Amino acid sequence: MNKLKLSLKTLLTSYGQEGSIAKVIDTDKEYVNRVLDAPISAEHFEFVKKNIKHVGVTCNFKEVVDYFKTPAGETPAGFKIQYELTENNVLRADLVRDISYDKNGIKRPTKLLFSADSANPYEVAASKNMLANLTCNPGIIYDLFINNPKANVGNKFKNRDEVMQEIGNILGPGCDISVELNNPFSESVNEILEEAAKFKEMLSKYRVVIKVPHTGPVNAQNVNELLEGKKQFQRAYDAGTTADKFRGHNLTLLLHEHGYRVNFTLMFEPYQTALALQARPYFINSFVRHRGMASVAMKDYLEQYKVSNDSAVLENMKKFFIEKDFITPDSNMSLADVKKTAERLLKYRNWDNCEGSDQLDAVRHNLRLLKTANMPDTRLIICSMEGEENYPAIDKLLTEPEFIDVADRVVITAEPEYLAKFTTTPQVISYQRRFMNAAKGQK
Repeated sequence: MNKLKLSLKTLLTSYGQEGSIAKVIDTDKEYVNRVLDAPISAEHFEFVKKNIKHVGVTCNFKEVVDYFKTPAGETPAGFKIQYELTENNVLRADLVRDISYDKNGIKRPTKLLFSADSANPYEVAASKNMLANLTCNPGIIYDLFINNPKANVGNKFKNRDEVMQEIGNILGPGCDISVELNNPFSESVNEILEEAAKFKEMLSKYRVVIKVPHTGPVNAQNVNELLEGKKQFQRAYDAGTTADKFRGHNLTLLLHEHGYRVNFTLMFEPYQTALALQARPYFINSFVRHRGMASVAMKDYLEQYKVSNDSAVLENMKKFFIEKDFITPDSNMSLADVKKTAERLLKYRNWDNCEGSDQLDAVRHNLRLLKTANMPDTRLIICSMEGEENYPAIDKLLTEPEFIDVADRVVITAEPEYLAKFTTTPQVISYQRRFMNAAKGQK
């Protein structure tokens, strides 16, 4: 037997001894019509039926619908429909931001969501219907788009604001937009809040997410070391002051307290996660590519040394550690300690077992932490992927029994071109050859 479908329409067309059980508030009729067919559970229906006299919407409901110029009879994507019982027995529909929902309060096809790492309006336009988030940083905006003549055709876009405004116009209400601060090291709180406010005005408070990076030992006084000369940092990644290393956390908390959702980024190792969650971020991240590439390189160096026992291999690994900022250029770390460091890191990264052989031990760790955290709305962005194996491995991981119940906490983000790669297989060509030749032969 099919389940009975209950909705506001059912409620409003049900009749008691004195006519309809509830009436729509006259000034809210146009808005209530948008949610008449939204399903209500049998339990809630019975409660509402006994307790309400009027049906309306909240002020927020009207504000959201009007802001996005939502077509008549619809609610915008990116919002779930909730109800609240207010004074005088009035049931009011509200719209709550949730990118798991498509228009009219219908959930997206999968719990897993997708995001794009892009500031290129042309490729965003081609992928917009697949996206629940877009994320970009200054490197993506300037290096990959504005200053890239192949991407920024005709040099049409001159600055970041023009690019973000265009992307905001392309993406619908259901897509969050994560924009990174230009200068997270600014010593002016007002300057940071003004920049965030500018993005909120441009993209709306509903869609804007402010990206804040982990800062480590980098601060306003030494950041120029990354910009000038050899661009090598003179301090160890774990050196510097406590204030410097918690700057990103405190900045995230500051923005959270001012009502912003924050994408707390640059998370490479699992041990960063629990402390990052103390800042109440909307998004946390697992960077896959560079961490995996470093692990592959370390394993290769160790295997070479095991076979050759040649100290030159360890010298090369030390140079690799300097290049990748594991140690400083003037480090006096011994070759024996270089070897021990690589072995320690690979052990921590579970490189030789099923937890980490697919380079996803950090993802597993972060999902387990999200399960136990008191942050039900925080999601994990899995980012920084390349090659033939990263995305398929993530796809498989999210079907493992342990993680099925947290799939709705995951957003996969990559360049649109990389995501598009996994829409096809060799057999697509084979079958298209067969189908099109068959169609060509039709009389």
